[in-house]
Amino acid sequence: MYVGWWMVWACIQTWVLHHLELNWHAAIIDSLVSNGLLALACIAAIILYRYYQPGRSNRIYRLIFALSITILYSITFKWIITYLLGADEYYTDFLEKSMPIRSIISLLVLTFLTITNWLLYNIEEQKEKEQRRNDAEQLVKEAELARLRQQLQPHFLFNSLNSISALAGTKPNEARKMIQQLSDFLRGTLKKDEQQTVPLNEELEHLKLYLEIEKVRFGHRLQVEINIDKENLEAYLPPLLLQPIVENAIKFGLYDTVEDITISISSHLENGYLNIQIKNPFDSDTQQANEGTGFGLSSVQRRLFLLYARNDLMTTEKKNGQFITSLKIPQIKK
Repeated sequence: MYVGWWMVWACIQTWVLHHLELNWHAAIIDSLVSNGLLALACIAAIILYRYYQPGRSNRIYRLIFALSITILYSITFKWIITYLLGADEYYTDFLEKSMPIRSIISLLVLTFLTITNWLLYNIEEQKEKEQRRNDAEQLVKEAELARLRQQLQPHFLFNSLNSISALAGTKPNEARKMIQQLSDFLRGTLKKDEQQTVPLNEELEHLKLYLEIEKVRFGHRLQVEINIDKENLEAYLPPLLLQPIVENAIKFGLYDTVEDITISISSHLENGYLNIQIKNPFDSDTQQANEGTGFGLSSVQRRLFLLYARNDLMTTEKKNGQFITSLKIPQIKK
């Protein structure tokens, strides 16, 4: 492509020189030599800038380079063209008069090339800085997400181990069953740590493992109702998002009562969002005693913000003796 443009420009210059009363022979040689040397000068400048880019404090070097290459171009052109056409007195006179214009044109071309190279270099440098900044932010975000996921497990794990210890003497079969369930649950947790989103049906299967373990601890007192439409099962959400919410529901709904409680989980799709509600009985009189650190729900809120850059995807409310946690998970097309 560049060769084609160079040939077009050489033809135009030849035609212009001929109309300035140069014969065709002199016009063609002048055009070929001047454009060939200017092309070589541009290539030399490009090679130079490829291996050396002056810093911000050395911008003047770019103009010095352009001026130096222009002087070298002018001297080389005059020497070659004089050698080829020096016998033509009319051309020699024309050459002397046109040299200042030729030098100015070559300086303008090389300055334009220098400025263009500088702009492209700065644009590329900005892109690289932006990419490095994005990569760094992504690494920080992933590290925080990993830390949040890892912090969710110890509390549940310690409770489960205490329950296994208590069952080992009186109900060894249930203790063995709980160990197997805990093993399956932790194995699934390690697998999910590598995933950013999972289908709802997979998340529910993992949640059921967690609930089976909790039911060993609490027996018939813990009842769970899951009302999920079949068309919602293929919707996506971050992995291990429901467990801390359900664990929070068990803590506030079951710890301070001897009665049976029911935790309900429901969902529906609407306007490109997977809406999930988790409800548990709530006694405001015991809230202060069980307030805790609030890490479970705050970690869910933080994860949603890190993944979707929004703070409105989880809400909580207390209504008619129920504590309701609502999630809105954007459904990004795969």
